[in-house]
Amino acid sequence: MSVSRTHDGAEPVRLNKFMGQTGLCSRREADALIADGLVSIDGETVTDAGRKIQPGQTLTLGRGAETALAASQTIVMNKPIGYVSGQPEPGKTPAARLLTATNRTGNGDVPGRDASLPPIGRLDEDSRGLLLLSSDGVVAKAVIGPESDLDKEYLVRVEGRVTEASLTRLRHGLELDGRKLKPARVTQIEPQRLRFVLKEGRKRQIRRMCELVGLEVVDLLRVRIGPLELGGLPEGRWRALTSDERAALIAGSKA
Repeated sequence: MSVSRTHDGAEPVRLNKFMGQTGLCSRREADALIADGLVSIDGETVTDAGRKIQPGQTLTLGRGAETALAASQTIVMNKPIGYVSGQPEPGKTPAARLLTATNRTGNGDVPGRDASLPPIGRLDEDSRGLLLLSSDGVVAKAVIGPESDLDKEYLVRVEGRVTEASLTRLRHGLELDGRKLKPARVTQIEPQRLRFVLKEGRKRQIRRMCELVGLEVVDLLRVRIGPLELGGLPEGRWRALTSDERAALIAGSKA
């Protein structure tokens, strides 16, 4: 079955940009599909990568395009402590080492040993929870692109005295590396347990924020990225991202 998108904007848009904006594929993938003759506008096959789609026109990807894009893979993992998200330093263990048939939940192809699945958003070695590994450029842009509006939710256990003043500072007013942080939603759900909802991801941000108000993080669990929740996925297990979840991430990033 083919996939179509109609341009409802007011101005012409270059095809690869339009395809990226509508969540069909990355710009690089769009150029490849056009070169292979797998893209049409109002029934006419497009061969010019510089072509623009006009308002009201409909772009269609044929079955061959869907097959080509299916090669992109996104993994949803519940990362345990002790694994690093991306390319490890000597002596470190990458989270990709967990991508085995034994650790799989549900359906989904086990990635090959040579598969390139970079992390979409950092999760430190001493943190655990929801981690995305993906070769899908559209998913990467939706989650960590400069225009993404997706927030991330964390459950954090701390040591130290939690006061209303420290919560107020965590929510707004802190700086890291000389730059003011975006407002954060921080709530106290137990005496030593906090919920953080952030719209940015500086290096070790939550741990460093807590240090600035006299708190030490002893456990950090990421439970949500935008509309995608960790749910009941067991620690150390993984599954494939569904097409509905992919669409929800892309739509949510533009909210």
